[in-house]
Amino acid sequence: MDHFQYRDGALFAEDIPISDIVSKFGTPCFIYSKATLVRHFRAYADSLADIPHLICYGMKANSNLAVLQTLAKEGAGFDIVSIGELERVIKAGGDPAKVVFSGVGKQDFELRRALEVGIHCFNVESLAELEHLNAIAIEMGKVAPVSLRINPDVDPKTHPYISTGLKANKFGIAHKDAIAAYRRSSELLGLSPVGIDCHIGSQLTDVSPLIESLDKLLSLIDQLADIGIQLKHIDLGGGLGVTYDQETPPHPSEYLALVKERLAGRNLTLVLEPGRSIAANAGIFVTKTILTKTNQDQHFAIVDGAMNDLIRPSLYGAWQNIVPVDTTEKPGQIEASFDIVGPVCESGDFLGKARTLRIQEGDLLAVRSAGAYGFVMGSNYNTRGRAPEILVDIDQVHLIRERETIDSLWALEHTVDD
Repeated sequence: MDHFQYRDGALFAEDIPISDIVSKFGTPCFIYSKATLVRHFRAYADSLADIPHLICYGMKANSNLAVLQTLAKEGAGFDIVSIGELERVIKAGGDPAKVVFSGVGKQDFELRRALEVGIHCFNVESLAELEHLNAIAIEMGKVAPVSLRINPDVDPKTHPYISTGLKANKFGIAHKDAIAAYRRSSELLGLSPVGIDCHIGSQLTDVSPLIESLDKLLSLIDQLADIGIQLKHIDLGGGLGVTYDQETPPHPSEYLALVKERLAGRNLTLVLEPGRSIAANAGIFVTKTILTKTNQDQHFAIVDGAMNDLIRPSLYGAWQNIVPVDTTEKPGQIEASFDIVGPVCESGDFLGKARTLRIQEGDLLAVRSAGAYGFVMGSNYNTRGRAPEILVDIDQVHLIRERETIDSLWALEHTVDD
């Protein structure tokens, strides 16, 4: 459930009509519901209230400061993959001690900053990274808490671009090399192996690959204990899917009930890194129809939003529901199967294809499930300014990122005098 609902034919964000927001801030724009963000986070937190846990929001899904602030106030930690994301957490009031640092290419200056602020754990993805981190920690007079990201070679049965747990993927340490890697981490004086981690992919609607991965990690934990390496936490990453179309992902409580059964009797803190499942359906992308056109039998609705704003349909072939902001029938509207396309000069610039809609010029459309991997993947392609982000809190509307101006698009550039 989310808080974008129709009332008398008009789409609302919580208690505010979308049309009112657009009248003030224009289109295209991203609109988020605070109540939905909080509800989705609490679905995890409430399910884990009876066991030691840390929920680290996977902030690459949506890293707006106000979104991070909202979740930090709920007690969230954060899963980061760059120094920029770490600084965002700090700026938003998040606690560095609740941060896990993932990613295959952490640079030395990023490792130093994370050690300086005292993050919860480094999710190490290679033996080379172990050596880098150890050297930096010794140089700084610190001991770095580490969790090794193990690649369990489990097929998540998702899109290949968001699959991360197979041996062909770049992520993690091979399952067969895990014990040797932990032995090495325990020998290095600048490291303290405290956990084990895996993340097999995103948009998973079947929990069986997640549980298979968990069982493989628990077996490794037992083997490590036999050689004197006692771990304190198990990090299962994120990946739980959301409903874009007809998907029926499990509720977090269903998945976590199975996890807790397997963790019973073990002295382990459970760490999770959900991102999409918290943010995706907490946001919409609103765009205005510039004009409609027909090429032979093909109908197009050309809108002011484009692939530079919302790239998932072009990049992944992702399907997101597109609905009218106002369902009231008006004179001049055409009902047809439309391709919803933008102004960018690419045939791949589309938000949706073959959508049956009754629309005309000037009508507003809302692309659902745009709270995750929407704005954060945007660009300035075709020298287009990025859209504003807006947060609705019941009957209050907050502009949380301004629309980029024309001048801002080259603010960091310089011409060269002859």
